[in-house]
Amino acid sequence: MSLSSIAANRFGYGLRVEDKPPADPRRWLLAQFDVYAARPSAFAGTPDRAEIGSALADTRDTLRTLRQSGEKGEAAMAARREGRKEEREFYISFVGARMNAALTSPAPFIERLVHFWANHFAVSVDKQAVIGLAGLMEQEAIRPRVMGRFEDMLLAVVRHPAMLLYLDQAQSIGPNSPAGTRIAARGVRKAGLNENLAREILELHTLGVRTGYSQADVTEFARALTGWTVSGIARGPAARALGVADNPGEFVFARQVHEPGARRIMGREYNTQDADQAVMILRDLAAHPATARHLATKLARHFAGDDPPTALVARLERRYLDSKGDLAALYRVLVEAPEIWAAPTAKFKTPWDWTVSAMRALGVAEVEPQWATNLLNQLGQPVWRPGSPAGFDDVAASWAGPDALFRRVEVAERLALRFAANSDPRARANQLFPDSLSAATSTAIARAESPVQGMALLLVSPEFMRR
Repeated sequence: MSLSSIAANRFGYGLRVEDKPPADPRRWLLAQFDVYAARPSAFAGTPDRAEIGSALADTRDTLRTLRQSGEKGEAAMAARREGRKEEREFYISFVGARMNAALTSPAPFIERLVHFWANHFAVSVDKQAVIGLAGLMEQEAIRPRVMGRFEDMLLAVVRHPAMLLYLDQAQSIGPNSPAGTRIAARGVRKAGLNENLAREILELHTLGVRTGYSQADVTEFARALTGWTVSGIARGPAARALGVADNPGEFVFARQVHEPGARRIMGREYNTQDADQAVMILRDLAAHPATARHLATKLARHFAGDDPPTALVARLERRYLDSKGDLAALYRVLVEAPEIWAAPTAKFKTPWDWTVSAMRALGVAEVEPQWATNLLNQLGQPVWRPGSPAGFDDVAASWAGPDALFRRVEVAERLALRFAANSDPRARANQLFPDSLSAATSTAIARAESPVQGMALLLVSPEFMRR
């Protein structure tokens, strides 16, 4: 594969119809740092946090009123359906914005990194409260910080309503907090910690699995995080008493549910109280050598192959620590890495990768949001809907099965018929993969019975399926 093809396809999402292969591939990638738009025009029509938060609060308020009045069954089901319908409209709007931004971006390398970090900090719309918020988290917490410091992105993500609701942080109550003490005195139910957010931050977002922390550390971190919640989602008397009934969708620290006391995590004491206690822990986690190694490994795997080169991991890890988590410094290591430029077809494309690159190759500049949503569902990678907080897998074994390949063939034929009826597939192939097409692929395209068939063959060729 030529250096131009590697720059366009391995680092980004392939060339657009109007693009010329970069004459200086490395300089072209670095120049994208300056043209990346955190909020491109594709996001102009997406809903804001207040709108989404208010819709969530309205649904919960209706359900609470129905419970209090003794109404059950069909009325409650109808309220849930109506709420889910509105939230799904928000979700589809964000899917369309995400896709259209990727199709037209002059900085596809940075767009790929946005999607990488969104998958690193995965949330899932399988949880109803997150349906309208998942896309908002990528827009608000990831996109503006993709060129900044990891610590800042981590803090923004952990404070975001999508993450707080997805991992049940709003349900976490310190047993010895003022609210926990009152609940215990009433004897109605037991107030307790929810450790989901603390565990996933340690295991997935920062240190990685088996890196020296214990269950006691998870519990202590969960205690520090108590009080971190979302305002305005609940409006009842209990929410007003905690001071969280206003400003729908905003982060709030509810002191009434915070577990008092100092914390000891991984041998370090945290005597600071209230919200600052968890902030200090998060800052230390972001600076930890295990976090540097975990993130370096994931980045190397994403760009250099399923079995990441140890030397590249070591360089990324060292740069992370030396730069205090400067993400742009890590991206420069990737651009400079000989391992990435030397490895032939290092990665099998995920359905998202393949769809974006296919439509860029076909000259598509805008798609209808519902159509894009349905297409990714069919291909097996519904946007913001991984099977777990670990996000979608980033190895070929998860995406290269016979059924998945068959679905791509079907979609390739439909895309070519819809967007490439008047195209010259041979010319397009040479433009997209300069000096990189195999003889077998060139022959197959040349022998195609029609331009549509030729373009469909290009989209499912080995060169196009891998990057």
